[in-house]
Amino acid sequence: MTLFTSSKTGRVIYDYFLITIGMMLYVLGWSLFIIPAKITGGGISGISVVINYATGFPIWISYLIINAALLLIALKVLGASFGVKTVWCLGVATLLFGITTPDVIGNIIPLPIVGEKFLAAVIGAMMCGFGIGLVFTRGGSTGGTDVIAMIVNKYRNISPGRVILYCDVIIISSSFFVSYNPEAMVYGFVTMWVISYTIDSTLSGNNASAQIFIFSKDYREIADYINHDANRGCTVLDGTGWYSKENVKIVMTVIRKRESSLVFRKVKEIDPNAFISMGSVMGVYGEGFDNIKI
Repeated sequence: MTLFTSSKTGRVIYDYFLITIGMMLYVLGWSLFIIPAKITGGGISGISVVINYATGFPIWISYLIINAALLLIALKVLGASFGVKTVWCLGVATLLFGITTPDVIGNIIPLPIVGEKFLAAVIGAMMCGFGIGLVFTRGGSTGGTDVIAMIVNKYRNISPGRVILYCDVIIISSSFFVSYNPEAMVYGFVTMWVISYTIDSTLSGNNASAQIFIFSKDYREIADYINHDANRGCTVLDGTGWYSKENVKIVMTVIRKRESSLVFRKVKEIDPNAFISMGSVMGVYGEGFDNIKI
C-alpha cells in the first residue's frame, strides 16, 4: 500500500477508494438499521427519510434534489470551493441509496435487529459515523447541512458546528409531526449523538494527541528523556511562579495519548514532586505527526 500511495496518482486513487468505502458504510447504516427501524437521523439523509415516511417518495431522489440545490446555491454564494470530492460523495451516496432500499436489501440480508430500536439506532449510527469519519480523513465532504452551515457562517457570526446541530435538531424533531411517535424522535437524537461521537473517535482514534506542561527543577533530565527515549520534541520555556516570585523552567511537549503513561512514569521517577498539566489537542501536524490535509 505504501508503494501504491507513494505517487500522486496512487494517493488520489487511494483517497477516492476510502471515500467510497466510507460512503458505503454511511448508506448501509441507514439502509440496514436506521430506516427499517423507522428512526430519523440528522442531515439531508434525515430530511429525505422524513419525506419518505410522509409521502413514500424515494429517498435517493429527494437526497439528490436537495443536495444538488444546496450545491448550486453554494456555488453562487461561496464560489467553487467544494471540489470534486464533495460531488463524488454525493454521487456515490445517491447511487447507493437508490440500490439499497430496505425492501431490496431486506431480501438479501436478514434484518432481525430492527425490532430492537435502540440497537438499530446505535449500530446504524456507528456505521454512519465511522463512514463519515473515513471520508473526512481523506479530505472529503458529505455536503448537505455542511453547506448550509458555511452559507450561514458567511453572513452571521455563528459557528458551523452550531448551525449543523440546530439543523439536525429541527430535522429530527420534525419526524414527530409525521409519525406522532415521540419514541422515534428520541431514538433519532440517540442516533445523532452516536454519529457525532463516532466521527470524533474515528478522526482521533489511536492518533489522539496531548499537550503536556511539566514544571520541575529536574527539567533537563526530563527534556532529555523526551528527546532521546520517547523520540518526541519538547521546548523548555521560562516562567515565574507568581506566589513564590521564583523563576521556573517549563517543559512543553506534544505526544500521542497512548505514550503519556510512559512519560508520566518517567517524570515520577525523576521528580515525584513535579507539577504536570495535560490537555487534549484537536490536531497536530508535521514533525512526526499527521500531514496537513486540505
